[in-house]
This record gives sequence, structure tokens and C-alpha cells, in this order.
Amino acid sequence: MKPRLARCDETATLWRIRNLAIRHGCQDAYPADVISAWTPDALPHGYFEAVKSNPFYVVDDAEYGVAATGFLDLHSGSVEAIFTLPTCNGKGYASAIMQAIIDEARQRGFNQLTLAATPNASSFYQRHGFRVVREALYPSALAQADLPCVEMIREL
Repeated sequence: MKPRLARCDETATLWRIRNLAIRHGCQDAYPADVISAWTPDALPHGYFEAVKSNPFYVVDDAEYGVAATGFLDLHSGSVEAIFTLPTCNGKGYASAIMQAIIDEARQRGFNQLTLAATPNASSFYQRHGFRVVREALYPSALAQADLPCVEMIREL
């Protein structure tokens, strides 16, 4: 499984994967009404821009097609949108994307990566060399709430 760059015409699929992953993985981290507000079916314009303007990786699954996503935000040097279809969890897809993002960041001369992880995902990032900086609240316009998160950093 080798990550590839996403195409702009896949943006709606990437958004769907994001929503399914959040709805499944964050059930114990956030209230149901917050998750519902945070995962609208309507695709926000900014998501298309993220796919278009950043190295946005996907992994294809033989059965499900695009099954995992993630990108390097070139403006902030942060890891964003690493999500896997719940039916494909445990196949190593997110780890492959994480490695592609790390490699991309190194090639572009970044010295470190940052991210804000949902509480349920922080251990995944720690396994990939990130360390906890602090627990914080992430203001989400979509969720209309401040979401607890774990701010993390990884030196490259």
C-alpha cells in the first residue's frame, strides 16, 4: 500500500471518510450532539482548498476504494485530517499516510510538525514520534464548541 496524492474530484469522498471516522472514533471523546454538528454532510469550501493547496494523501483499498486520508498543511506545518474508514481500521493505512507526510515535510525543509489530536487519537501519534505539548481546547466553528484536544509536536 503506497499513499498517493488525492485528486480534487475526490474531495467529497475524503470529507465522507473524515465524517465516518469522527462519528465512529470520537464517540467516547465528545457528546453526540457535538459530533453531529462537527460532521455535517455538506462539504465546506475550505476543505476543497485544503485538498487543492496542500500535499493531501490517500490510500486506496482494493474493496472500498479511497480508505484513508491525511495532509500536511504547508502554511502551519501541521498534520491534518488523518482519517480511516472504520471498516479499514487496523490495516496500517493511517501509518502509511503519516510516513508520507513526514517524508514530505522533510523534503520541504520543515524542522518539526505539529498537530492537535482528538483524545482518542493521541496514542496513534505518540507511536509515530509525536510528544504531548499540552491539553487544550480547539475552537471548532463547525461543532460550535471548544473541543478538548491534545497539542503535539514532532521534531524532524
